Amino acid sequence: MRILFWFRKDLRLHDNTALGEAARDAHGDVVPFYASEPEIFSRPDIAAVRVRFTLESLSDLAAAIEHCGSHLALVHGSATETVVRAARAVRADAVYWNDEYEPQLVRRDDAVERALRGEGFSVRRFHDRLLVPPGTVATKEGRPFVVYTAFRRACEALPLSQPLPCVRRLAPHDLPRQTIASLDQFGFATHQTSWPGGTKAAKKRLREFLSRRLARYADQRDFPAHEATARLSADLEFGTLSPRTVTTAAVAAAREAPGLHKSAERFISQLRWRDFYSHLLYHHPRVEAGAFRARYDGIRWRGDPEHFAAWQAGETGYPFVDAGMRELAATGFMHNRVRMVVASFLTKDLLLDWRLGERHFMQQLVDGNLANNNGGWQWAASTGTDAQPYFRIFNPTLQGKRFDPEGAYVSRWVPEVSKLAARWIHHPWEAPAQVLADAGIVLGSTYPLPIVEHMEQRDRAVAMYREALV
Repeated sequence: MRILFWFRKDLRLHDNTALGEAARDAHGDVVPFYASEPEIFSRPDIAAVRVRFTLESLSDLAAAIEHCGSHLALVHGSATETVVRAARAVRADAVYWNDEYEPQLVRRDDAVERALRGEGFSVRRFHDRLLVPPGTVATKEGRPFVVYTAFRRACEALPLSQPLPCVRRLAPHDLPRQTIASLDQFGFATHQTSWPGGTKAAKKRLREFLSRRLARYADQRDFPAHEATARLSADLEFGTLSPRTVTTAAVAAAREAPGLHKSAERFISQLRWRDFYSHLLYHHPRVEAGAFRARYDGIRWRGDPEHFAAWQAGETGYPFVDAGMRELAATGFMHNRVRMVVASFLTKDLLLDWRLGERHFMQQLVDGNLANNNGGWQWAASTGTDAQPYFRIFNPTLQGKRFDPEGAYVSRWVPEVSKLAARWIHHPWEAPAQVLADAGIVLGSTYPLPIVEHMEQRDRAVAMYREALV
């Protein structure tokens, strides 16, 4: 039996469910294959930093496959054509892959399966991407969960799956060898900080998290200057690490050092948010374009379009918000706490549609995951399931004082105000004239005045949401 294995967002040989099953079923006679698709590269929410991460991960994967006695077949084209053509060329009996859960990708995979079966090939699809696949847990009424806490409890009642062995033998084949394209060959360019892709880099990040940051995770993960988070989101998104490998490693670290138990538990709980939002998108694909709470699709967003440009550029006059937007632009990453604050600011202070912010994030993020991004934005905008109530609105100044009390995060990304003492750094417009002068700040010139007044906008936001509920 010969199997064509279709790599997608599972760019690894270790702990890869469908690949492991293929290697077992075919006794190693597995042809590794990857197709880059024009439809994905032409999406308006594509990010160059993610393309670069994918290309680096493919390069790492290709090198690993060479050690298995094979080579990674690479093609560019529509999957409904390229997968069938490759299966035919290698005389495969079957095609295996791990499923995706985004609506567009589900439709693509279903179309590829129909095309393959129409040509006489067997198809086997597997769950690999999440700790708990869609359909595994449900409410007492048999419905998908729409409240995170209940979902998490149901998932925690299940045993954590263990990692699978690394595949070490793959089949030689005659599909053409292709050099992995460079970023500019695909028509992309980015000045964002390099975020190395591939399994080697992913394993290094995991080791660094477990050895240096896990101990601080429970108490400091909400403080962006402390860098206590895992920073594994891109690795999980593109499958250079599996969620099973990550959770097993965290549990093992806590077992060896009981003091890490609280942090490991909270870290795994955060990974379950990733599962939750994927389940939500899978079961309710309409949230990709509209509010989960459909009545909020009637909101009349009253914001000024020029304010959107200021928000994008990190020029709102609110240092904590601006720091987050500048970090995103420079690195392709933003701390989760800051993501919530800048999202709340766009929707509740600037009164602009959450979909504008969701699109901008996807155009910038190295870890751009449709389900997570959509779920996070709808949570902040109060349009989603299990969302922040519309009348609970983050104060960007107080959020900065609470989660960046010394101003270290703001100082890094907003150097214009870095000479201010912590007392003033989150609200420089209230600092005495002499304090501003000593810090070299001229508001409205060297750093903008706030583009809106928070309390006024808060009242307008509450009225805007109430109107949509009438």
